[in-house]
Amino acid sequence: MNTTPTPRIAIIGAGPGGLICARILQQHGITAAVYDRDAGPAARDQGGTLDLHADNGQIALREAGLLEEFFHLARPEGQEMRQLDPAGTILFHHVPEQGERFKPEIDRGRLRDLLLNSLQPGTVRWGHALQTVGGPAEGPRQLHFTGGTTIEADLVVGADGAWSKVRRAVSQATPRYSGVSFLEAWFHDVATRHPDIAELVGQGGAAAADGDRGLFAQRNSGDHIRVYIIQRVPADWITAGGLTPQATDGIRALLLERYRDWSPRLRQLITDNDGPYVDRPIFALPVPPAWEHNPTVTLLGDAAHLMPPLGVGVNLAMLDACELALAIAHHDTIDGAIHAYEKTMLPRSTEMAQLLDGAADELLSTELPDFATADNH
Repeated sequence: MNTTPTPRIAIIGAGPGGLICARILQQHGITAAVYDRDAGPAARDQGGTLDLHADNGQIALREAGLLEEFFHLARPEGQEMRQLDPAGTILFHHVPEQGERFKPEIDRGRLRDLLLNSLQPGTVRWGHALQTVGGPAEGPRQLHFTGGTTIEADLVVGADGAWSKVRRAVSQATPRYSGVSFLEAWFHDVATRHPDIAELVGQGGAAAADGDRGLFAQRNSGDHIRVYIIQRVPADWITAGGLTPQATDGIRALLLERYRDWSPRLRQLITDNDGPYVDRPIFALPVPPAWEHNPTVTLLGDAAHLMPPLGVGVNLAMLDACELALAIAHHDTIDGAIHAYEKTMLPRSTEMAQLLDGAADELLSTELPDFATADNH
């Protein structure tokens, strides 16, 4: 990119999309700062495991020069998948072939560490919670952070997820509840403490559903398993039942009643978890994702096209980030780069969102759902 002076690029959000965008920009000699609300990289749990696909997420890693490092960290055996019925009978079992690399699994935390360690020191500015994006559309933009800090930028990239503050600068769209809620449960030291569950899940994931209820269990590294208890319920189903999210025993009793016809072996995924449940109602943005072109602000990933967790969210975010960074590198102006990027990204996102519209039915279908984690949180 030959723009003079050098544009000031601010990426909001240090998730996979924001970090891969910064990495590829740096690969092309372009400086960008990443701002994140967390106090540091270890401030909170990063979530479960992700499957990065050869036709999107892995493309971004290749462009970032990190694909081989990813394969070194990833778990190809995590591509194993089992579908069961509520009685616990295995209906389908995929075991990956030797050398299969289409969508190996990696823990979200490991992926984030890989990306963070690839960046120049000081790229990520922790403890910066964005409040608003101000300034004229033609720039420069003023970014106002909690605590009173304000910076100027010539391009603001919203990689700040489902409840994006950057999105408000270009769109009035807000996420809506999908009608499906996840309740996350954790199992630790499964080989010794939960051997039956470890055998049930295998090296990858196991799913079962009956149309209104579902269970999805996924193997994580470090001898951990995460389970998502999936229900078609109101978003406030816990408080409507007179409970709080911390009322583990009360929630468990309610779940056991709702899953009373399921096999005892599958019901262990509800009863034997270590610690409390985590409530994760699933939200999505209206279809199609769209906004009027803005020469100083654009979006990627969930900020642009929040979708249900069917294995595409992080992959699309990383592909978005890759294409945006390459557009900036290969165009003479920021405005031209945004035009080129959105010309590809928005139609692709619309097509994918339309394919997943009504995905609540797929999440609870008796057919095997193709998702890996509740990665829109």
